Amino acid sequence: MIYSHIPVLLKEVLDLLDPKAGENLFDGTLGGGGHSRAIMAKTGPDGKLLGVDMDVEAIRASRMNLEEYSERMTLRRKNFTEFSSIIKEENFSPVDIFFLDLGISSKQLDDEVLGISFLKDSPLDMRLGGEELAGNRTAEKIVNESSEEKIFDIIRKYGEERYAKNIAREIVRARKIKRIKSTKELVDIISLSVPGKYKRGRIHYATRTFQALRIAVNDELANLEKVLPEVLDNLSVGGRIGVISFHSLEDRIVKSFFNTESRDCICAPAVPVCVCGHKKRLELITRRPARASEEEIEINPRSRSARLRVARKVL
Repeated sequence: MIYSHIPVLLKEVLDLLDPKAGENLFDGTLGGGGHSRAIMAKTGPDGKLLGVDMDVEAIRASRMNLEEYSERMTLRRKNFTEFSSIIKEENFSPVDIFFLDLGISSKQLDDEVLGISFLKDSPLDMRLGGEELAGNRTAEKIVNESSEEKIFDIIRKYGEERYAKNIAREIVRARKIKRIKSTKELVDIISLSVPGKYKRGRIHYATRTFQALRIAVNDELANLEKVLPEVLDNLSVGGRIGVISFHSLEDRIVKSFFNTESRDCICAPAVPVCVCGHKKRLELITRRPARASEEEIEINPRSRSARLRVARKVL
């Protein structure tokens, strides 16, 4: 299958990250290489790319799409949470730009092995890095082996699903009859758990549950929380961090981290004199996230929910 991924907010990424000749880019979610290709065109002739992705097909596609930059790029099949060890292994320094696009590609949605789409009848897997990088925790294991309370917590917290309690209860009831193994079986269970009006809404009634399970399987929010402090520690002064998120939970993590690190004091408001000793390390380039234009949304509807936040290291 051809790896298809339209880089969202490309103009905004270039404007806000403002890549310059000789700067080095770490792309932690390489995808098809669209964002990296545009940035590399600005960082020649000496700027380097260290690109990582958990998807082996993404690495293969990027090698082809970035072939003209092969002499100044290194691609690895890794999780971006291994940022610190990867840059040491590759002696990649300085890191001037760190970039993440946290969206799911069209290829991943169409992949019948991954099972992250509710529109296809696939095994309930959802491991974006496969067993090699993601271990043996699958969506199938979660829905069949977790307690009802745990399933409810995952769907409510990561999916912000209003009918999480009903869905968790129906999952546990269904698995007593037989193990839930496919995406279609799960969609049918969700359908029984929500009212008819909800099923006729603008967003498909299984969207939030599938999102929640994918996040849980891949530790997506924890991974984002883990990598941002490591990036800040290793980024060059003047270097930029850019993150594109597609739902509020991701954006909330990036916003909170950027806001905290762009203040000198993070003491509670009730504390009269600063005792934390915290020093400002970031300057916000985007106080509000950049969003897609109407023109881009018309061409690429998935860009509607994309939000880009960018900050610059000052200390």
